[in-house]
Amino acid sequence: MRPFTQDFAFARALGLEMVERGDGRCTMAIDIDAERHFSPQRAAHGGVAYSLADTAMGGALTSLLGDEQWCATLEIKFNYHARTVEGRLTCEAEVLHRGKRIANVDARLYQHGKLVSSANGNFAIFAAPTA
Repeated sequence: MRPFTQDFAFARALGLEMVERGDGRCTMAIDIDAERHFSPQRAAHGGVAYSLADTAMGGALTSLLGDEQWCATLEIKFNYHARTVEGRLTCEAEVLHRGKRIANVDARLYQHGKLVSSANGNFAIFAAPTA
């Protein structure tokens, strides 16, 4: 299985951290900081949680793909259940179904022991472009 966040500048810029990845599952986390991630409403901007989920979902799927395959997000349905505050936000993603060209992936985001967001998305699977 190839590395996932090592060459992923966007993930590094946000502060996303790989916790565990393999067998169609991926856990990633971010330490939410008010100075860096909050909106004017004094909660983390929704895009932070969405980016964490999208990245973890991609990580779950790529753990099942060969080096000659890539994936891309087709669509994600994202639900915000509670505001995200300062502290560790963890996302647990799992591939629910993998077909030849489309996969369905589920994600749950937790903070301080509470479910704060959930997502479900479809991802395209395709041949990696040649250089």
